Amino acid sequence: MAEVAAWLQRDPALVLLDVRDPDEQVSGCMAGALLLPRTALAARAAELLPDRQAPVVTYCGRGLRSVLAAQSLLEMGYTNVYSLRGGFSAWREAGQAAVVPTADRIFFPFSEAEARRYARHLRLPEIGVGGQQRLRSARILCVGAGGLGSPACLYLAAAGVGELGIVDDDVVDLSNLQRQVLHTSDRVGSAKVDSAAQTLGALNPGTAVTRIRARLAPDNAIAVMAGYDVIVDGSDNFATRYLVNDAALRLAIPVVHAAIQRFEGQLTVFAAGGAPCYRCLFPQSPSPDLAPSCEEAGVLGVLPGVMGVLQATEAIKLVLGIGQSLCGRLLTYDALAMRFSELRFGPDPDCSACGGHAAAAAILQLDG
Repeated sequence: MAEVAAWLQRDPALVLLDVRDPDEQVSGCMAGALLLPRTALAARAAELLPDRQAPVVTYCGRGLRSVLAAQSLLEMGYTNVYSLRGGFSAWREAGQAAVVPTADRIFFPFSEAEARRYARHLRLPEIGVGGQQRLRSARILCVGAGGLGSPACLYLAAAGVGELGIVDDDVVDLSNLQRQVLHTSDRVGSAKVDSAAQTLGALNPGTAVTRIRARLAPDNAIAVMAGYDVIVDGSDNFATRYLVNDAALRLAIPVVHAAIQRFEGQLTVFAAGGAPCYRCLFPQSPSPDLAPSCEEAGVLGVLPGVMGVLQATEAIKLVLGIGQSLCGRLLTYDALAMRFSELRFGPDPDCSACGGHAAAAAILQLDG
């Protein structure tokens, strides 16, 4: 501690970098420290620390996060980086001076309530302040407020997605409640989009819900889907899946697709921009006897919960630009065997929607 204090006296170029979270910084910090949470380091280091040769001493609460922050700075090209052993706690225990920072010095674009709500996200370097801001700015459209749309919407709202569009023309039926967890018994007969908005508003008032009580059709698909960052396809029929695919290709919007039947589910991402699409994987609809509906064949109630949560996961990853998406990979889930499997697939050069001679099927489907 004395060594760092002496260094500060003799070298005005030394940067003290406080990488604690804002709720920690507000109670006190080292005099003259630059306040930049570790989770915002990647987004703002170049702006706030333009001299990559200047000496930097990182510190946190007790010394662990500052080591990780120092390592991150070294990986960014900073050459003269150190971490304060014992952190701010050791600094205070040694009798060194501290100050209470003014609000304008603390980098935190969230209210106190938002900070508490998203605290576990903000602690993840892969999300942090910047990622949570991206989630808050994101617009995601869920096609269907049923078995898949219910868990997907719940977790997207809980994660802090700024706007959720929900397109569905159906009403809540008693038979839905075995799996469609957005809805409740007292809402039987209500529009699903209204029921969904009520549940999601109670879960997170910060997520705006756009209710689109309509069936997605060739004459409205482009208008409904335009402007969204990600489409979560929870539809239950092949005609709508092809329609979502074709419209998303035109709009260059990624689609997180899932389907369920009996005890099995499947999941993938169609990312547009040259990636394989739904028609690459399923050029034609299977016959009804090979793919009966859930109403005809039945479905395990918890199955769409598993697949819908995985859809939300992929959508969040796409918004944040983290991890490896399921683009080009079909994930299948067998609930009875409790087994996941993966099938890799690529773009079909002869695909009617995205191949070299595309247009016919997709344009005809959309334009009627």
